[in-house]
Amino acid sequence: MSLLPEQRRRSALAVLIAFHILIIIASNYLVQLPITLFGWHTTWGAFSFPFIFLATDLTVRLLGKKPARQVIARVMLPALLASYIVSVLFQEGAFHGVAALGQFNEFVLRISVASFLAYVLGQVLDIQVFDRLRRLPQWWIAPTLSTIVGNLLDTFAFFSVAFWRSNNAFMAEHWVEIATVDYGVKLAVSLLLFVPLYGLLLNAILRLLAGRARVAA
Repeated sequence: MSLLPEQRRRSALAVLIAFHILIIIASNYLVQLPITLFGWHTTWGAFSFPFIFLATDLTVRLLGKKPARQVIARVMLPALLASYIVSVLFQEGAFHGVAALGQFNEFVLRISVASFLAYVLGQVLDIQVFDRLRRLPQWWIAPTLSTIVGNLLDTFAFFSVAFWRSNNAFMAEHWVEIATVDYGVKLAVSLLLFVPLYGLLLNAILRLLAGRARVAA
């Protein structure tokens, strides 16, 4: 059941769709940039993708499971196309020019397809877990558990499809290590930052809705 009136629901869905696409594009670019964190290999994408789980959990809480699935359905193909274009143009952090789009790029295509599959699988699982737990009195249980399982499936689905036997020697050799560290970073960022932020945003939105309801009454 949606907590928002119909016109605000439509506006919220449009904003969420644009936000998801933006984060996917950014994450597909950032995942090409490896970093070393405390001696372990990971990528910058680990710091950007948790934003999607925050947005999805708020969507389920405020609008319901069906609208959250609608966001995923509308995001998938535009994000796949946009991710490929942006990642080809800026592969490994360097601008390669528009001419690069005229050449088939298997490395970037695998990243885009992997992102597509991982996004769908991870978000659907996140929605299912969150929806089952969101009625518990402890508000933090649903976003915490849905983030843990959703990120696990998303991360390892993505890295296995994108980099197993990849033509990028570094990523092909280290993808299991990078995926494991990436998952750890995502959990740390999500549980220490995004779950508390989810609570703050949810309370702020509910107070705003309650205030408007009193004014309307």
